[in-house]
Amino acid sequence: MDRMEVTENFAGITLPGHLHTQESLHAAATFQFRDTDVVIVTYPKSGTTWMQEILTLMYSKGDGHLAKTVPNWARAPWLEHVYFKDMLQADREPRLLTTHLPCHVLAPALKKAKAKVIYVARNPKDIVVSFYHFHKMAKFLPEPSSFEDFLMQFLDGTVQYGSWFDHVEGWLSQRRELDLFYITYEDLHRDLGHAIEELAAFLGCALRPEEVSAIQQHSSFPAMQENTMVNYTLVSCDILDHSKGQFMRKGIVGDWRDHFTPLQDALFNRVYKEKMRHSSLRLHWPLA
Repeated sequence: MDRMEVTENFAGITLPGHLHTQESLHAAATFQFRDTDVVIVTYPKSGTTWMQEILTLMYSKGDGHLAKTVPNWARAPWLEHVYFKDMLQADREPRLLTTHLPCHVLAPALKKAKAKVIYVARNPKDIVVSFYHFHKMAKFLPEPSSFEDFLMQFLDGTVQYGSWFDHVEGWLSQRRELDLFYITYEDLHRDLGHAIEELAAFLGCALRPEEVSAIQQHSSFPAMQENTMVNYTLVSCDILDHSKGQFMRKGIVGDWRDHFTPLQDALFNRVYKEKMRHSSLRLHWPLA
């Protein structure tokens, strides 16, 4: 499948046609979840790959063999991707699933099951920088003309995958209706060991201290950056132009400060405060 220039419209957002078709998107919207499923939910560039790695290692009790021999997109396949049927291991328990879809698409099906949802959020200023760089290397995403233009599209919610503000607010508004665990990229960065212990408690996955340490080691940024099952170097240059950057780029908090001008920062803060004025979101990032 190619469809590099195709854009799909679904549920009020646009998505890259290389990865999605109307058939695959409707299949995701009507997917029958199991009570034992664990669903990783993120807006793009929020720490998805990191959480896929952590959960893989958590269920293997820190044994890195699976994480080093099977690509992350096969271990925790994307619900809405065209490859999902081929990647899903139906006999596995629990099944790790991944999605970027907005809440209103999946919540009705999730409410019928007892599937556990892990929502990973990130400072949107860091997201827009990471997403911008990813657009420059991903041939299935529109080439951004400039960071300024991309930032404006992000704030308007017209980038592919839709509005960050709508995505995070939509999912977190359903915390009482879904079995949802909320964690941030910044939480993982600040104290990975503690985050792993909290996730293990939520999932009922008992871990010994040495297993937590092994998970930390294998899911550290340097380890993931070198792991071909995680760093997306297995993906053809026809799809990801590796000459224009690395998928695992920096893995830090606050990289936006090296990209935003003072005027861009002030604009972002203004829009953020307006759109999030009624939010109960627990912030783990400074606006300044």
